[in-house]
Amino acid sequence: MNTVQVEDVGDLKELAEKYYPEVVEFRRYFHMHPEISKREFNTQKKIIEILGTLKELDIRKAGGTGVIADLKGGKPGKTIAIRADIDALAIDDECGKPYQSQNPGACHACGHDGHISMLLGVAKILYEVRDKIKGNIRFIFQPSEEEVSDGSGADAIIKDGGLDGVDAVIGAHLWQPLKIGTVGISSGPMMGASDEFEISIEGKAGHASMPQQTIDSILTASEVVVALNTIVGRDVDPMKQAVVSVGVFNSGRVYNAIAGKAVLKGTIRTLDEEIRKQVFIHIKKIVEHISEMTGAHCHIKKNVCTYVVDNDPQVTDIVLKAGREIIGDKAHPINPFMSSEDFSYYLQKIPGCFIFVGVGNREKGIIYPQHHPKYDIDEKALCYGMEVMSNAALKLLEKF
Repeated sequence: MNTVQVEDVGDLKELAEKYYPEVVEFRRYFHMHPEISKREFNTQKKIIEILGTLKELDIRKAGGTGVIADLKGGKPGKTIAIRADIDALAIDDECGKPYQSQNPGACHACGHDGHISMLLGVAKILYEVRDKIKGNIRFIFQPSEEEVSDGSGADAIIKDGGLDGVDAVIGAHLWQPLKIGTVGISSGPMMGASDEFEISIEGKAGHASMPQQTIDSILTASEVVVALNTIVGRDVDPMKQAVVSVGVFNSGRVYNAIAGKAVLKGTIRTLDEEIRKQVFIHIKKIVEHISEMTGAHCHIKKNVCTYVVDNDPQVTDIVLKAGREIIGDKAHPINPFMSSEDFSYYLQKIPGCFIFVGVGNREKGIIYPQHHPKYDIDEKALCYGMEVMSNAALKLLEKF
């Protein structure tokens, strides 16, 4: 294949337009054939098949069901990694389009089908200009971003050598709250750390007509739920941000019996490590004090899911300028979100930047948020994403 010289961003735009129809087909294929975390076997096979047409890529399986592909540039230099997550959510697809999921109980309702496809497009674009690249590009197709409680896909990639020799990493997320044609690129904390907590409360079971002989685990757990909602409003600095949400309350099976055990599960989201520590301390204090008051016993467990996505200032500055070369001031800083991302694992190891590509388009009915069964995207976003990510990777190799 003859390579194309990159004289200006117009060349990248031309290549993105060239591959756009193919990338749309990739996206629709992956949307029709979603696979949930740690089961992305067909997805992995398809990615390798597509990348295999680019003969000079060094391709290998990594992180279980992930893929890593290395592109060596024509000139020596640094190595920049670009990451896409590849897993789907364990929900049914209700998008109502011809490319609706054919796998019951699995749906790309977070845009990862688009992430895979954009990165495949970026690989094709940069492959064409490889002789002009000063350095190397690593393409990381990461499994298991959605389900990290039993092991992060990012952590698995890192343990498999995914960041070995890499100087910086970038990634992109298709994002419904942002309008089509815009890209959010901000320095500093961008997405919240996520911690999972589980509270087990042991009371004393008994007959509902004789509560004096029992220790009511449901009542105790209910008081805990109410009290947990005071943490953000009364224990966290009002100039800081935090979220404490209980998503699971399991107890009892019989209507006329007082349950002896209750289990609560929930999440903590923070943008600051000190606040993160403080919130869990307050949770522990509340649970222990209420349990002591009611006579119940308690056990509290915390599981770290992700860290804060904290974009490196130098990398972000280069990426923002690269984005503005493509779409002008429609590449702009945005406020952080409390959603979490295991891209944060990479940022614990090397500098990087995570950006948000707008997919929202009310005129086309693209109004449903991430994780909604009817979630869909304006596919033109794939082109914007390819252009910005390709230019960002090249600019990082030049300037970082």
